[in-house]
Amino acid sequence: MENKTKKTGTAKLDVAGKSYDLPVLSGTHGPDVIDIRRVYAESDHFTFDPGFTSTASCESQITFIDGDEGILLHRGYPIGQLAEKSTFPEVCHL
Repeated sequence: MENKTKKTGTAKLDVAGKSYDLPVLSGTHGPDVIDIRRVYAESDHFTFDPGFTSTASCESQITFIDGDEGILLHRGYPIGQLAEKSTFPEVCHL
């Protein structure tokens, strides 16, 4: 599958007197994200987000979840709509 995120800018992180430019990415749904994959390798610092409340753990082209707004999409369709109006084979075909 093709990567659907696009770089839309740069975020600057200043740690211990050094500056790091991190890519800002935009997906098809939800807010933009700051790609922090290089932070530890380049700065020897970890990020801290208890409960992963502000962390996307993966990139998905199948699902979108926003727990605060009560949104759960599968292939762009609300999961409630699929559960009520679709058969299992129809959902599998998506």
